[in-house]
Amino acid sequence: MTDIIRAIKKINPNAEVSVGGNDVNNITWHNGTTPIAKANIEAKMAELQTEYDNNKYQRDRAAEYPSIKDQLDDIYHNGVDAWKTTIKAIKDKYPKE
Repeated sequence: MTDIIRAIKKINPNAEVSVGGNDVNNITWHNGTTPIAKANIEAKMAELQTEYDNNKYQRDRAAEYPSIKDQLDDIYHNGVDAWKTTIKAIKDKYPKE
């Protein structure tokens, strides 16, 4: 799904649409879908990009967290406090901003 279609679907989840060349000027509306203004689509795209950018810390943390299996094994063998120390180090490395 292109960013344009994703933005359109956030505005109108029932929209039936196709986009040529990932170009906001090349949108075809299908089956009676009411067209959405280009400015509204672009604003939603910017909002979604900001949301994505603001959640970078979540993606960075997820990449470094041990697997659930390894986390449970750590808790079993070393206790919850040791597990918390491991997780806190990752959270500290990639803080919420």
